[in-house]
Amino acid sequence: QVQLVESGGGLVQAGDSLRLSCAASGLTFTSYKVGWFRQAPGKEREFVAAIRRTAAGTYYADSVKGRFTISRDNAKNTVFLQMNSLKPEDTAVYYCAASTRAAVATTPTNYDYWGQGTQVTVSS
Repeated sequence: QVQLVESGGGLVQAGDSLRLSCAASGLTFTSYKVGWFRQAPGKEREFVAAIRRTAAGTYYADSVKGRFTISRDNAKNTVFLQMNSLKPEDTAVYYCAASTRAAVATTPTNYDYWGQGTQVTVSS
């Protein structure tokens, strides 16, 4: 079955960096675009970044643009989210998701498979 497994979360201080990984299995990875979303306590899940199947296109939320970078290694079935200059407001559970649909990459309902999430906590 399809599995997406996130890793790399943790507790850091403001200004630090983290690199999240999303390892996929059970699917033809190059057929899927992959997105990162996050959800803070009491808030809705929000789009963070997405990358197209061949990495030819990337998309970012305005709140992370210039600080976060999404990339993928199709040979390793893995997508990465490099997060620099972290802020306390970046604190959330981060999820990766995969989709074959041609729909807009920023909407959670357009993704078919989800990981279990990894906690990122940024202290001030």
